[in-house]
Amino acid sequence: MAAPKFFSISLALMKGQKTGWMLLLGGLMLLMAVQSSAQISLQWPSHVMQDQAFELKIEDLGSADSVEVLVNGYQQTLPVALGKASITQTLSDPTTLRVQIGGQIFERYYLPIPLAWSIWPPLLAILIALLFREVYSALLAGILLGGWVIGGYQYGLVSGLWFAIRQFADTYLIGALSEPDHQAIIVFSMLIGAMVAVISRNGGMQGVVNILARRAQNPQSGQFVTWLLGIAIFFDDYSNTLLVGNTMRPVTDKLRISREKLSYLVDSTAAPVAAIAFITTWIGAELGYIKDGINSIEGLNENAYTVFLGSLSYAFYPILTLFFMLILIKQERDYGPMLAAETKARAKPPGEVQAQAHLSGEAGAFQMEPGLKPMAALALLPVLTVIGVVIWGLVHTGWDQSVWNDTSLPFYRRLSLIIGNANSYTALLWGSFAGLLVAVLGSLLSRRLSLEKSVEAALTGFKTMIGAILILSLAWVLATVTKELQTATYITNALLSLDVGPGWIPVITFLLASVVAFSTGSSWGTMAILYPLMLPASWKLCMEAGMDHEAALAIFHNVVSCVLAGSVLGDHCSPISDTTILSSLASGCHHIDHVRTQLPYALTVGVVAIVFGTIPAAFGMPVYLSYLLALTALWLIVRYVGKRVPLPSGE
Repeated sequence: MAAPKFFSISLALMKGQKTGWMLLLGGLMLLMAVQSSAQISLQWPSHVMQDQAFELKIEDLGSADSVEVLVNGYQQTLPVALGKASITQTLSDPTTLRVQIGGQIFERYYLPIPLAWSIWPPLLAILIALLFREVYSALLAGILLGGWVIGGYQYGLVSGLWFAIRQFADTYLIGALSEPDHQAIIVFSMLIGAMVAVISRNGGMQGVVNILARRAQNPQSGQFVTWLLGIAIFFDDYSNTLLVGNTMRPVTDKLRISREKLSYLVDSTAAPVAAIAFITTWIGAELGYIKDGINSIEGLNENAYTVFLGSLSYAFYPILTLFFMLILIKQERDYGPMLAAETKARAKPPGEVQAQAHLSGEAGAFQMEPGLKPMAALALLPVLTVIGVVIWGLVHTGWDQSVWNDTSLPFYRRLSLIIGNANSYTALLWGSFAGLLVAVLGSLLSRRLSLEKSVEAALTGFKTMIGAILILSLAWVLATVTKELQTATYITNALLSLDVGPGWIPVITFLLASVVAFSTGSSWGTMAILYPLMLPASWKLCMEAGMDHEAALAIFHNVVSCVLAGSVLGDHCSPISDTTILSSLASGCHHIDHVRTQLPYALTVGVVAIVFGTIPAAFGMPVYLSYLLALTALWLIVRYVGKRVPLPSGE
């Protein structure tokens, strides 16, 4: 209908009529206004959680500075930036939202989901994993339940189930795999797997095993060497787990150390040392989260790095975990499921322990080519290449000339700030690819493997990572679901509802971080959630209690450390954690066996850290005395609860 009128106006214009010009101008303005309003779009959230804020996003608003919006009869003036604006809403009851923007009206019905439902998807996944010792179906069950909760409240129970299946296939899984950081972890893991397969096939790994075996002549020294390597590769937890697990597995198999114990040593050195060291891939995220928390506090003029350094003395769980492993190794004692696993491994001939790898489909990738002699250099060069290139990549991607030129800062702090600002995933990709190239070149130049056999070994190494990548992908999807259901918010609200004094805030923070990390499987995600929440809350409570600046700062540093320490503890205990999964993979251990045997040890250190460290320090006990009491308690627990693991059969 608009077109004939437009042409009639044009015809009048061609006849030279003055009114035609006016009509044409008015018509063009009207047409532009109609087209402009027709372009406005409103992005609805797929669901809303009861009494939790959510956003309605308005797009294509043009160059206007503001826009008038009517939401269920209430008018709001919203600022517009780059043609976009957003409305924050909260719903408690079933509601039809009616949004009017200019002449356009948008409507959608919402049935808010009770926040208590958010805990069930991760809880179901954890329970199934622990009860049935099968992590694939456990993760999938948690994902589908979460999708069913979201879809069921919007579309009904039957349609909600179809929604869950559809969302998993075309939204959640694709979203997890399209995340650049996740892609980097997948590729990095595959490249490391390929490198390990090549250096195993060309005899390099066997050469390393022979060298380490001379220093690791019994289970005690073998465990100590594993612990020492875990400390040495401190700059990244992913590199730590994959390199140490794959390198030490042949050694520990030969010494009849259980795969469960190897997994524990690998997992419990990786995150703790990466979390507290000055120059790691964690430091950037930690400083960023701490800075966000500090910025929301009035009257606290502290630098994020200074706060981090001040909090390290309160990092009881990570530090005590590292010492606890030494106590276990020194006393040659274990308890709980780990004792049973170690006793079983000691009773088997060395060949039978290796056969476990063969049954899991790994032996073909990690056996030396017949007729070759071991040569450690063929493994050491690729591993050192990975470490060197990753460190160089961290410095290169995080380089800031102004930071480096700031001579008022000590060298280690400048280097730490640079690495903290680095793109760790890019550095890991460079390092793993360089390591694989060096491994293949070493095989060719030494004439130990042909190009065809080198490629074949690398491809076999890729295949050994498929299971772990699937588990990681499912864990990432479940993390997305728990984020959409705001599981962390539910847990946080439940624990923060306690009415306590400032001295109890650190232990509440530690427990809260542990539960959130256990439920979501992400230590970094837990820190991102809790640092901006707990830091302002703890400082405010201290000020309201009338504490002086120094006393309040001590509580504040303790809280900063407790977020980090609790995140690591929850991550250690969670069967849906990516680092726990990688530790199982690199060590060739059944994933649930690793979780089941590590859990009592992690909880032991966690309880001791709370009782002798976090709580006494919050109430004024000197930190050195807390560590002395905690280490004594751990020594006594291992001495009187643990039992000596028998020597390997035949010795």
